[in-house]
Amino acid sequence: MIPEDEQHPEEDFPRSKSAVKREMLALQSLAERLVEQGDQRIARLELGPSLRAAVDEYARIKGRGAQRRHTRRLARLLDEDPEGLASVRELIGEEDRQSVQDKAHFHRLERWRARLLEEGNGALSELIAQHPRADRQHLRRLIRTAQGEVAADKPPAAARKLFRYLRQLDEAGAD
Repeated sequence: MIPEDEQHPEEDFPRSKSAVKREMLALQSLAERLVEQGDQRIARLELGPSLRAAVDEYARIKGRGAQRRHTRRLARLLDEDPEGLASVRELIGEEDRQSVQDKAHFHRLERWRARLLEEGNGALSELIAQHPRADRQHLRRLIRTAQGEVAADKPPAAARKLFRYLRQLDEAGAD
């Protein structure tokens, strides 16, 4: 039996090299995404002075190798600045959530376009019920033209116009 003062909980063991490397690579990825943000978004972050200076300095670096080295430096600075790290993670998380919402919105509009082209009047009636201000004749014309393009194996110009019109309807309904 090991005496109690010689027992070591797992937290007392140093992290493995692999774990340290994974954490540093994650921080480097976060640093790369940070420098891709616009100046206005970066200005809102709560970064320490050395981290802020390093982010500003990155914009002046032109060489790809130098940018990679500077990204590693930013990752170390993020590791040393817990408040800045939390702020950056929040910004990137917000961007990711917005991206997911945008993709879902895009796919919803694509499904509407597909339904209109496949189902015709049934789907059109449902769309008009949701968007009473929609121009029914314009929609019918776009649908007919898009269906004709598919049948003639032509480029989908009318289908694109239909998608843009659906996006306009959706944006007008959101206001």
